[in-house]
Amino acid sequence: MERELDILRDRLLLMGGETELALQRAMHALVQRDSEVANQVLENDRVIDRLELEIDRLSVEVLTLRRPVARELRIVLSIFKITPILERIADHATSIAKAALELNDEPELRNYAELSEMAERALSMLQSVLDAFTTNDAEKARQLIAKDEEVDRIYDRLVTDLMNSMEQDAAKSIRLTRLLFVAKNLERIGDYVKDICELTVYMKEAVFIKHQ
Repeated sequence: MERELDILRDRLLLMGGETELALQRAMHALVQRDSEVANQVLENDRVIDRLELEIDRLSVEVLTLRRPVARELRIVLSIFKITPILERIADHATSIAKAALELNDEPELRNYAELSEMAERALSMLQSVLDAFTTNDAEKARQLIAKDEEVDRIYDRLVTDLMNSMEQDAAKSIRLTRLLFVAKNLERIGDYVKDICELTVYMKEAVFIKHQ
């Protein structure tokens, strides 16, 4: 059983690494106006999709053939639930890359530092929760949950800033709306990381904290 669990963990962490890379590249493409990197994000999304299918298959095999109980069952179920969350985060990174491609063909907007700050915090949260998952550290996962509020606060400030910019220059509204779309994707990534934190706590402590 431990061998199968190790394989599942390794595939999940590989998928997590690819998801982190997708987010890093998407934000680089946006900030640096690098359409080549944006296209790399779109192309690599297929790799993440294949990893999701592989993990799903392995999880079902372990559940049906090995019939894990107690701790082993929680590990498999947690991995099974975390996998689609990572895929959704990767989808948000793909959406940011698509927005970058659209914006890169248009006149450059001023820098909105909050976008990069949101991305850095969301990426840091994602890296940290994958570390917490690897080390089975429920306390670290609990501490990370509160960090989503920081992302939300930055998001609220950024939305206000972008809306004010729209009022001041209607000609930029379409481009600014795309940045609003990017900000919403980053805010959702923070929410998804929080979901992974909750599943990490469940895996370790066998308690659900989602609605606490």
